[in-house]
Amino acid sequence: MGKENLHVPIGDAERIEITTVIDNYSDHTLAMTETPSEMIKRASWAMEERIPDEALLAEHGLSLLVKVFKGDKHHSILLDAGWSRIGVPHNMRMLGINASRIEAVVISHGHMDHFGALLEILWDLVSPDVPLIIHPDAFLPRVLSLSSGKRIKMPRLDEGEVENADSGLIKTKRPHPLASGLVFSLGEVERNTDFEKGLAGALIERKGEWEPDLIMDDQGLVMNIKGKGLVVITGCAHAGIINTIRHARKITGINTVYAVMGGFHLTGPQFMPITERMIQELKKINPSVIVPMHCTCWRATNLIAEEFPDQFILNSVGTTFSF
Repeated sequence: MGKENLHVPIGDAERIEITTVIDNYSDHTLAMTETPSEMIKRASWAMEERIPDEALLAEHGLSLLVKVFKGDKHHSILLDAGWSRIGVPHNMRMLGINASRIEAVVISHGHMDHFGALLEILWDLVSPDVPLIIHPDAFLPRVLSLSSGKRIKMPRLDEGEVENADSGLIKTKRPHPLASGLVFSLGEVERNTDFEKGLAGALIERKGEWEPDLIMDDQGLVMNIKGKGLVVITGCAHAGIINTIRHARKITGINTVYAVMGGFHLTGPQFMPITERMIQELKKINPSVIVPMHCTCWRATNLIAEEFPDQFILNSVGTTFSF
């Protein structure tokens, strides 16, 4: 796909709001310790002037509600559905999110920590024909091959169940327009860095044969804020966060990157050596806002915070970012 002309006619959003429906970390005390900012709204202890009996849930998963505004119109898109079947629906209720207003759902890739509550969302929360954007590889069987030779089967997203739940399923490898062209899914991300090599030991089954899983279904979202630049949102960035940003620049024709958010997948020993390279390349891109989430890992997140003290923002479940 890298040689195709994938230029997308992306529109200019006037404002964007991104709410963390679920992520690995939750902290209701952040608002007490931070300098107030119009950009960041943290989940409050008190909802409707009382402390609720239930708390927002965190889990090893990701789900983000993206709202884009232009003129007197706005659009809502859900990226990913966390791991458990209860986390995202529970947090939507706690945060007062009206899921019936969600115009599209995008699944960043076919791993369990991104599609966990998808069927619950499709059956119970959103409109029955809401567009669901997903790469066809997301439905294929996957395993992790350990150094011991043992293979661990990964949960699989059932294509038949998804089709029964949503008549708006769109399987595509290409960027897809959303929100009247103010948002695009990224489609397959071109891999061109020499240090972002994907997930070691990952295997995928195609036509009865197991092969190395390059996680080609890995994608995210891109939008452009008028006068500021691109906002690039990833699920896990298995393609590499630098590859993903470069891909977003290429397909939009816009070089200025205002914000980078989402999972950077720098977890574990195999990714420690590349974190420094990633930081070097990210400095060249120089986004105004950097919000690592989910699978970025504690060590890499802290390195990013140290190297980008003015751009880094700590994420937490229930946080809304306004750009």
